[in-house]
Amino acid sequence: MEKLDGQPCPMCLKKTLTLSEDAIDIPPIGKFFVFGMQCADAECGFQKSDVESEKPRDSCKITFTIEKDKDMTVRVIKSAAAKLSFPQLRLSVEPGVDAIGYISNVEGVLQRFEEVLKAEKDIVEEEEDKTKCKNLLKKIWKIKCGDIPTKMIIEDPTGNSAIVSDRAVVEKLKVNPTKE
Repeated sequence: MEKLDGQPCPMCLKKTLTLSEDAIDIPPIGKFFVFGMQCADAECGFQKSDVESEKPRDSCKITFTIEKDKDMTVRVIKSAAAKLSFPQLRLSVEPGVDAIGYISNVEGVLQRFEEVLKAEKDIVEEEEDKTKCKNLLKKIWKIKCGDIPTKMIIEDPTGNSAIVSDRAVVEKLKVNPTKE
């Protein structure tokens, strides 16, 4: 892993930013680069990461059905430009300025959603909203146990995302033309 310390942070402008780059070979897909920026200033805490395939790839929509607890180990590569969703749970992460890219597994992706739901459950005031969060957390737990099959979908216009499984269905992403 290559690191470059003492760079100016784009948020606080202090020279406390570390840039990092690492190359990871992911059979059978190929080599991916993981880029990161992290500010060491405690008051700032800025961080950003992304992944990019070594070879250019077509835009894609990847659908994977989580069916059993062993599916938790399936490798997931999500670029910052990708939308990741669980349609049956009505949960998604949209691309945007603060979006991050990462390499994880199905369990790690579900844990990211769990962390958000737990934090949300603690700050919402309406009892109905707390109940919704609790119910979603229960469903995620059941998915992890393999009790509830559910689809995970990644839509990536850059093609830098992947789900490493022979059960992953990869299609060309249909891009809606912009209206003028």
